Amino acid sequence: MPRAMRPPWQVWAEIVLCSGYPSQILLGVLLKDLGIAPLTADGSLSATFVFALSLADTVVLIALASWLLVRNGERPRDVFLGRRRVSEEAVVGVLSVPFVVALVLVLSLLIRAVAPVLRNVPVNPLEGLLGTQTGLLAFLFVVIVAGGLREELQRAFLLHRFRHNLGQAGMGLVITSLAFGLGHTLQGWDAAILTGALGATWGVFYLTRGSAVASIVSHSLFNGGELLRAFVR
Repeated sequence: MPRAMRPPWQVWAEIVLCSGYPSQILLGVLLKDLGIAPLTADGSLSATFVFALSLADTVVLIALASWLLVRNGERPRDVFLGRRRVSEEAVVGVLSVPFVVALVLVLSLLIRAVAPVLRNVPVNPLEGLLGTQTGLLAFLFVVIVAGGLREELQRAFLLHRFRHNLGQAGMGLVITSLAFGLGHTLQGWDAAILTGALGATWGVFYLTRGSAVASIVSHSLFNGGELLRAFVR
């Protein structure tokens, strides 16, 4: 059984630890110490650094969140997957993709019409990592595992803590969505707004369904579609 009446500072400490920022900073320093630089000689992003950081952070965050849940007497499966059938949740995730795509399209057109200055990065620097078909497959694996899987399990853990330990599901949705958006400012402020809105959408999925499966499937399919679109463009 979960431990009752935990001090708020302990809950906030877990939220910060699993926010992704501390782990990525520490892993980034470790990778640089190992000789894996974030930038190549021409100043572009290093595919090796990005892929290594993303996959290592996936392992660290999922392991950390699972350990914190078990330590508190909770079952990771209950928090991440809930009580619904995984197959049904996967179908919901697939069916949500048109809505997600439409949301991004509408917001993109709105930003271009109202605040075009937010498009401050003309070319997404991550697109330079695609290169060959081999690069596409590697990047596709990363955006599904580190994007769809890790980010949605991470979001599920954070929202679970906000809702069940702090009694602030709404605040949790706002904070996690803002953090998700700010984590993508490298791709431009317009991309940060779009990803923040997507984070809020997938967060609502989790809060209403009690399972991260639909969000994982929806996020993975969206990321995969965006990657393929960028590759053939």
